[in-house]
Amino acid sequence: MSFKNKKVLITGGLGFIGSNLAKALILNGAKVTLVDSLNENYGGNLFNVENFKNSLTINISDVRDEHSLQKLLIDQDYLFNLAGQTSHLDSMINPKVDIDINAVSQISILETCRKFNPSIKIVFASTRQIYGRPQYLPVDEFHPIKPVDVNGINKWSGEAYHSLYYEVYGIRSCSLRLTNTYGPSMRIKDARQTFLGIWFKNLIQGIPLSVYGDGSQLRDFNYVDDVVKAMLMCAKSDYADGQIFNLGGQEVVSLKELASKMIQLVDGAKYEIIEFPEDRRKIDIGDYYSDYTKIKNIIGWAPNIDLVSGLTKTYQYFALHMEHYLK
Repeated sequence: MSFKNKKVLITGGLGFIGSNLAKALILNGAKVTLVDSLNENYGGNLFNVENFKNSLTINISDVRDEHSLQKLLIDQDYLFNLAGQTSHLDSMINPKVDIDINAVSQISILETCRKFNPSIKIVFASTRQIYGRPQYLPVDEFHPIKPVDVNGINKWSGEAYHSLYYEVYGIRSCSLRLTNTYGPSMRIKDARQTFLGIWFKNLIQGIPLSVYGDGSQLRDFNYVDDVVKAMLMCAKSDYADGQIFNLGGQEVVSLKELASKMIQLVDGAKYEIIEFPEDRRKIDIGDYYSDYTKIKNIIGWAPNIDLVSGLTKTYQYFALHMEHYLK
């Protein structure tokens, strides 16, 4: 997919998905600008772009800063809108911050586009968390929306704003409801992005992986390269305009099965079944896996990287670079 000489802005660009996306865009000829607050709680890390930092522009600012947004957005061809507060637990502890970042700032971004760059194409990173506890499986885009935490409500609002601005003002956008995304550059020092981060850290440090409950909860997973490919395809496709798509994985596994696959990567590694912490039990969604038929039929996207291959690549990356992700 050629993005030759196209101007691209990525909010949250020093984070996990943003940095992997930036690398792919540069390889496809784009002129890339990254925006990131480098807030220690949100996953931005300069090491993520260390090997190609001279091929892009980095702007350290917050998406809540409307003055900065205007200057950054005014002549961009594409916006990959990835900045956000991702921790479900943090959203319950400090809901106002979550609202500011995941809802209010989205209005600021869209208003800036409406006023100063209405021809821009936006790809927005939403989440499967907005569905809440599934009423049926696999979950398709017709499933009722019933978030179980503040983060899910605010991400749903951000998604809805993008849909509204497309319908009313013609601001082209596409929202992708991501499932569990993992891979090199993911946050591993805590579980603010995904529990898999802690699992990889523990795996490398020789600490048993903690599986909550009985480990029977079902999940699907996407390796980051597959997610990046979906974003690029949606950016380039007119058929994606105004659409909301689920992403989803090739395989459905229980958390206990996932832990078993991960400990096979390291001799002597173990996992343990532990009681669900009460604060996490209240917002756990139980079994979840996606139906991604819609994006497959309309855009032609499907995941390519199997779970074992993705886990192996991720482990190998952090085995070499973990010190850069624990600071």
